[in-house]
Amino acid sequence: MSIEHRIFRVHGRVQGVFYRQSTRQQARQLGLTGYARNNPDGTVTIEAEGPPEALAQLEQWCHQGPPAARVEEVEATTGPVQGYPEFEIRR
Repeated sequence: MSIEHRIFRVHGRVQGVFYRQSTRQQARQLGLTGYARNNPDGTVTIEAEGPPEALAQLEQWCHQGPPAARVEEVEATTGPVQGYPEFEIRR
């Protein structure tokens, strides 16, 4: 099974709306590892690892997010696999 690494930077109203918690739940359901973190500029960074199909599903979900979120843009890049043991929320 191929494992890939993706970095998503989510712009919009994505802090204070349970975006990180909802991302963790979604990522775990998809069998992904990594983390979600709030950034000082109001964006959320998500680093996730797993099968390409699951990463594509997470990216699609990121464009909507939880009900209170208002996503304006999702930037996606690739990176080297880090070997995260689980999906967590970082501060």
